[in-house]
Amino acid sequence: MKKRFDLIIFDWDGTLADSVDWIVHCIRQAAARQGCPVPEPQAVKDIIGLSIENAVARLFPGLDEEKGRRLAGDYAQTFFSREMSRDDLFPGVPEMLACFREAGYRLAVATGKKSAGLREVIAGTGLTASFCTTRSADQTASKPNPLMIDEIVAELGVAKDRTLMVGDSVHDLQMALNAGVASVAVTCGAHPAETLKRYSPLYCLNFPTELLGLL
Repeated sequence: MKKRFDLIIFDWDGTLADSVDWIVHCIRQAAARQGCPVPEPQAVKDIIGLSIENAVARLFPGLDEEKGRRLAGDYAQTFFSREMSRDDLFPGVPEMLACFREAGYRLAVATGKKSAGLREVIAGTGLTASFCTTRSADQTASKPNPLMIDEIVAELGVAKDRTLMVGDSVHDLQMALNAGVASVAVTCGAHPAETLKRYSPLYCLNFPTELLGLL
């Protein structure tokens, strides 16, 4: 059967990596240490996928720039206080990526993480060779701006109608809509199915590995 897509772009946190609860913990700890109101867990989940600058601005409106930088730095230090390993991926993710590559798909990552942090977690999970390219929020515009996707498809020379975005948050799916590419939602991360379905994904799956039976 002829493939519908040539390029699959994955979000990282909450899509390939089971890291949402750790992000929530780290943000809440950083807020407490910096003397800021500690946000509710769902409020933190709602900003996962944005750049850290946009996330801090949304979670802590009115926070002065210097304190925002300190909070972001505190969060990053806590997040990277433990190394991410293959055990932090959702079950079956390495095998899924290998299957897609063997089938001729090109794979990429689009994330709200900073590029240095993304390189670290990809290396820690042993997936460096899995992706043709990546885009991080410090390299281009933050989600849901479509620029991450626009740059990836331009770099790889793939048409948008042959591109699929896979993500767990409304920011991922809104970015896909803004870019004019198809999307698949997964409910293993930041947002539940009823929220994600509002963004018209082709499928709403429990885990990304379920894609193997659909593409």
